[in-house]
Amino acid sequence: MDTIQILRDLFIIIVMAKLFGLIARRLHAPQVAGEIIAGLLIGPTLLNLVNPSDFLSGMAEIGVILLMFSAGLETDIDKLKKSGLKATILACTGVGVPLVLGTLLYMAFYGFAAPGSTEFIKALFIGTILTATSVSITVQVLKELGKISTEVGTTIMSAAIIDDVIGIVVLTAVLGLKDPNANLAAVCLKTVAFFALSVVVGIIIFKIMSKAEAKWPHTRRIPIMGLALAFAMSYVADKYFGVADITGAYVAGIILSSLDNSEYIDRKMDINSYMLFGPVFFASVGIQTNLRSVDMTILAFSAAFVVVGLLGKVVGCGIVAKLLKYNTSDSLKIGVGMMTRGEVALIVAQRGLKADIVDSRYFTAVILLIILSSILTPIILKAIYASDDKANSPA
Repeated sequence: MDTIQILRDLFIIIVMAKLFGLIARRLHAPQVAGEIIAGLLIGPTLLNLVNPSDFLSGMAEIGVILLMFSAGLETDIDKLKKSGLKATILACTGVGVPLVLGTLLYMAFYGFAAPGSTEFIKALFIGTILTATSVSITVQVLKELGKISTEVGTTIMSAAIIDDVIGIVVLTAVLGLKDPNANLAAVCLKTVAFFALSVVVGIIIFKIMSKAEAKWPHTRRIPIMGLALAFAMSYVADKYFGVADITGAYVAGIILSSLDNSEYIDRKMDINSYMLFGPVFFASVGIQTNLRSVDMTILAFSAAFVVVGLLGKVVGCGIVAKLLKYNTSDSLKIGVGMMTRGEVALIVAQRGLKADIVDSRYFTAVILLIILSSILTPIILKAIYASDDKANSPA
């Protein structure tokens, strides 16, 4: 691919992704949904202006690493520590129920497979995509309603943080099973070894970075050092432990999340991500998805995937919340608040494509789930709170 073609493709991607991202935001939908639609428009599905290439794949890979590094930086360690048993249980069921339902859904459409087989791993991966939670939409709704600091709001945010951590571990384990010579015990052992090493390295790196930020507060060398750590951890995770590179980036973010300069680092990362790598990643999802090849089976699967994806979180978290002594209304709020999907679901799906576990046609289902969950969550949450306010208001 020559340089001129690369420049042309980047021009088209950035302009169209940002245009459709702004349109999506005006419609109160996530910008990423607009950027994905832009990719569908300029890709093989419609206009065929930009086609998948190794260069775009590399750019998208950097975009994913930056996104996961930022996600780690935004993780509130203190909130994780204080979240308590309830949020942990909710997170476990919020991962477990969709994982099982998604696996069974794939088998219901394409046949039951023996554990360890290629088809079983594919089914398990479909379930893994459904484990992701993105509460950015929920947080915005709770802020608008003035409910972000309530017990329900805090529970949703804490459970979502733990949900992401568990989801990354599940993703790592499932990707490890792709190796025909691997077994679950070996995969788990390597995963545990990576996280154990991360704790030791993290303590050392944190001390070094603390001294660096004290000496050079709010200087660009701090985020540069942070970015170098993200790339190093991504490389080590994938190369030596068979752990997904995005897991390494996420861990690097968590290591630095307690620094005084963590928000400053995140802002600097966001500039690169927002201007170039993020749009390329999300648009590339649309570019890699060719809806012309979608048949009725995929459409039916996509519809079922969306229903299972929405109900998996509502049922998994809502019922358990009820068992944890939340009232019916609050249990429903927690379940609905956890059902939104976003960039993490896309990142997981993209990992499966890269590892040759699933093909690009399944992006159709993921894109539909992201868009519909982002639209339905605020509508349902606002309706529940309005009903509560009406019931509690004096006659």
